[in-house]
Parts: sequence; structure tokens; C-alpha cells
Amino acid sequence: MNNPIQWKYSKVCIVGAGLVGSTFAYALAQSGLASEIALIDRNKELMEGQVLDLAHGLPYFPTVDIHRGDSQDFKDSQVIVVTAGTRQSPGETRLALLQRNSSIIEAIVDDIVAQQSQAILVVVSNPVDVLTYVALKRSGWDRGRVIGSGTVLDSARFRYLLSRHCNVDVRNVHAYILGEHGDSEVAAWSMAHIAGMPIDEYCPVCEGCENWEEERSRIAREVVHSAYHIIDYKGATYYAIGLAVVSIVGAILRNQHSVLTVSTLLQGEYGVEDVCLSVPCIISGEGVELIVEARLASEERDALLYSGSVLRKALVELG
Repeated sequence: MNNPIQWKYSKVCIVGAGLVGSTFAYALAQSGLASEIALIDRNKELMEGQVLDLAHGLPYFPTVDIHRGDSQDFKDSQVIVVTAGTRQSPGETRLALLQRNSSIIEAIVDDIVAQQSQAILVVVSNPVDVLTYVALKRSGWDRGRVIGSGTVLDSARFRYLLSRHCNVDVRNVHAYILGEHGDSEVAAWSMAHIAGMPIDEYCPVCEGCENWEEERSRIAREVVHSAYHIIDYKGATYYAIGLAVVSIVGAILRNQHSVLTVSTLLQGEYGVEDVCLSVPCIISGEGVELIVEARLASEERDALLYSGSVLRKALVELG
């Protein structure tokens, strides 16, 4: 690949000023990663309110310029994050919702391309894997420049649950969720480890673990259902996904070469063809610099192939 573009400053454009977009903007401003944050939303009053609320916190943030934006901001942004989308209406089918959100993503991408943007595009809107594919095809860009937030958050939930189970600092637990950001996602147990020990060796001997196989199933189920529980409790998830997107954007802005399970187009990797889903990737100033094709257990590889087929079916239905 070519060397990453050299930027004079770090500008991030956020499309969508709802709960996820505004929470991400707040977390990004606190991180000090960006020198400029432009917030865009077709609901002008919401956009104005969010920008003012954030701007009033400027005395407490690292130095950053936060302002309302428009399509002109795409031109010189280093990263563009799309959180825009609509929720499912009562009685509306999943396919109808997908078609509406697909149209929204296509319109946004058209505006970005029209500005001849050289940015990395990060899609957060759901269903993220399908909409990442839509955005990539609409843009005509190299696959590394259009990525989805994928299972970065799901992997964090997985690590959190394992840390609670094993009573180990979550930052010392390494584990990944692969595939769809959704019901067919795959817990990659063969890739999980603590202190250099595979999790299947560590947990059966740790104190208080009486039935590891049962615990494995419980943890995997809880990861899948985490978002449903939070939505039932308070209506939406936004804090953790906001932080997860900061980790993705930070890896791009700082050219970190971080390993993150973002959603990216696979072209034969892991046996999956022409579908965007999450696998471990090296994230740098170029976006996805490398797809890490790890060795999976046979049942995990089969599950990943199934996850790919679920997403392929959705794309076929979308047309």
C-alpha cells in the first residue's frame, strides 16, 4: 500500500448527531486525539444543540475545535464516522428498515465522494456489516478505506465477561468476537488467552471454575444478548460503542497498527468471499492495512462461514 496521507492536523467529521454520534463526539473530544470535530445532522436543531452543549465544555477538554459541519467538511477530514440511520418503526420489516438505512448511507457516501475526500470512512450505523458493504460499493474506494465498527464492542464485552469470570484485569484478557455484529457472531475461543495461556487451559484450573464448558456457553450467550439487555433497560446503547469507535479512530489518527476486529470486505480470507464481516485487522493511517488470517478451530471456522452466509442473504434481499 501507499504511505498514509500526511495531515497538518487531525480532523474528524461525524455524520449523525443522535445518541451514538454525540456520545462518540464527547469521548473523542476528551481523548485529545482530534484537533477539529465537525458534527453533521439533517436535523439542524439537534445538531446545533449538540454542538453548543459540547462547546460549552471546551474549557475542560484538551484543545479542540468543535463546530457544526456540512458536506464541505468531508474534503479535508482525515476520518469520517457515520452513525446516521433510522430506527425500526412499529410493524416495519427488517428488510424495509435495511432499505431505508441503505438509502441514507448511499446519499452520505455520494456527498463524501463529491468532495473528493481522501478520508478513511468508518461506518457505525446498523446493521453495520451490510451498510459497510453498501458504503464500500457505492464509494468505489479501496476496501481498506471503508470499514465498519464491526465486533470491536462485542470483543470488549467478551473480554469483560472473561475478566469477571477469571478475576483478572480486563486489559490483560485477549479475546475476539468474529463475524456478524449480530446473532450469528462467533466467539473465537481458540484465540483467547490470559498470561500467554490459552483460555481453555487457564480457566479449568482457576479457582471457582467447576464446569468450564457450561461457563463457555453462558459467556458466549451473554455477549450476543448484551445489547438486547441494555436496550430493554434504557432504550439504546451508546457509551461503550462511543468508546469503541474512539479506539478505531485513534488507531487511524495515530497510525498505531492496532489489532481490532473491524468489519471489512473479505475476498477469500477465512474462506469468505464478497461479504463485510469482522476479523482481526491491523488498523493504521491507511485504514485496514492487513487482514490477520488466524488459525481457527474447525467449528469456529464453520460458524464464521455460516455468519458470512447470513450476511450474504441479507445483501441478496437488499438487491
